[in-house]
Amino acid sequence: MGKNSLRILICLFLVVFSNLTATAQSGLMPKREFRGVWVATVVNIDWPSKPGLSVGQQKAELIQIFDTHQRAGINAIIFQIRPAADALYAKSREPWSEYLTGVQGREPNPAYDPLAFAIEEAHARGMELHAWINPYRATFSNSSSIARDHITNRHPEWFFSYGGKKLFNPGLPEVRSYITSVVMDIVRGYDIDGVHFDDYFYPYPTKSPLPDVATFNNHSRGFSSIDDWRRDNVNLLIKGVSDSIKSVKPYVKFGVSPFGIWDNKRDHPDGSETAGFSGYRQLYADAKKWTEEGWVDYNSPQLYFPFNYRAAAFEVLLDWWAGHSYGRHLYIGQAAYRATERGTGWREPDQLSRQIHYLRKNENVNGSIFFSSKSLTNNLRNFRDSLQYNHYRYKALPPTMPWLDNIKPLNPRGLTLRITGGKAITLHWQKPDSALDGDTAYGYVIYRFESGEPIDINDPQNILHISYNNRYTTYTDDAVRKNTSYTYVITSIDRMKNESGHSNVETILFP
Repeated sequence: MGKNSLRILICLFLVVFSNLTATAQSGLMPKREFRGVWVATVVNIDWPSKPGLSVGQQKAELIQIFDTHQRAGINAIIFQIRPAADALYAKSREPWSEYLTGVQGREPNPAYDPLAFAIEEAHARGMELHAWINPYRATFSNSSSIARDHITNRHPEWFFSYGGKKLFNPGLPEVRSYITSVVMDIVRGYDIDGVHFDDYFYPYPTKSPLPDVATFNNHSRGFSSIDDWRRDNVNLLIKGVSDSIKSVKPYVKFGVSPFGIWDNKRDHPDGSETAGFSGYRQLYADAKKWTEEGWVDYNSPQLYFPFNYRAAAFEVLLDWWAGHSYGRHLYIGQAAYRATERGTGWREPDQLSRQIHYLRKNENVNGSIFFSSKSLTNNLRNFRDSLQYNHYRYKALPPTMPWLDNIKPLNPRGLTLRITGGKAITLHWQKPDSALDGDTAYGYVIYRFESGEPIDINDPQNILHISYNNRYTTYTDDAVRKNTSYTYVITSIDRMKNESGHSNVETILFP
């Protein structure tokens, strides 16, 4: 082993050891926690690695990404499928994305559906798949490939140009209707777990004014303030999308990832003690209202700042968002991509780990989403290792959403065990009947205990496997040791991850 390799191993050991100590001091890890990662496709940030790869290469890259995240303990993929009024999915009214095939409108050859493939692969690994959509961006840059049938060519009156991009005009009713229809194509056509909007609502400002005064004059709806009108335009879209999703598939979650500062207290009495860019004021995104009104199931504010940062401290913003969660879920957007920066706060190797410890202390915080996938798969500053061997070393179920469904499925029945091939233990059980609300089992959680351990399904270290597939009622455990007695129980989970009680208890000696 070379000196550099040895140095890396020593550094990794120190990071993991210090994190393990901190975790031990903070108590048991949560059994319920949202552990997400953004997989960005715009300009090929995360996937595919470049446009125009073969279908086989695209699939292989995505499988490798998902495998890496599964090992790290991630349980939710936020997958960008509509970067700029385009599509990385087949059942779309918009053209194929240039980031997939190299030319907008060119379909994969041989034909396949990346979203359907991603859903299947995520669910096979016990991970949710949330379809990430940029609602208003129509082109990413002036050099973007634009298909002949792109919506900017079919309805040029729906758009304005700003900052080198074409953007949907949020003040037009036709635009809100169209974007909602795009969302509903996805909801109806795919087995997604959630719909996810990012922080790009009205565009990040430049020195030029927004070119929507004429739209305001024609569609003011009684507003005298153009700023209030703009915020209401976004509110109308958020509420309309939310209502449409729930009317068709009530179990599909709707979440938004707003800019980290809602507004500053110096400008709004309800704002945070910060002094930075305001999502409320500059992007016209009133994420606080969306949560308070119950239009979204979760917020994931982008708290891409370190502790004690003067303008916008991580701890100040987290406490503010937690105090304005209104019973909905709060997943903290964490800046894994900044792990190797040399700026204030980011020079500290445990910055992201301390953020996880801090957010877990707040009962109104339900997890994290990391930006972006490549930062974790590339293991910047060994943070992916910290997740795998420390923070996420035990599996976790996503938090339940009782406002959508709070009825548990029935218990699985008839668990049996047998030794197979002298190398493994195979479990078989019977699918439970439907619950009172008509739900049947969506998947299963398998728990394993060694001799003398109590049957405790509340401790995540006992979770052996999580399945999001009710078609299979068998599981083979090949991680067994000779001359060891193992006890197993199974629970069922429904689509919203409500969990049943456990099955009958079965024990077997592996010789």
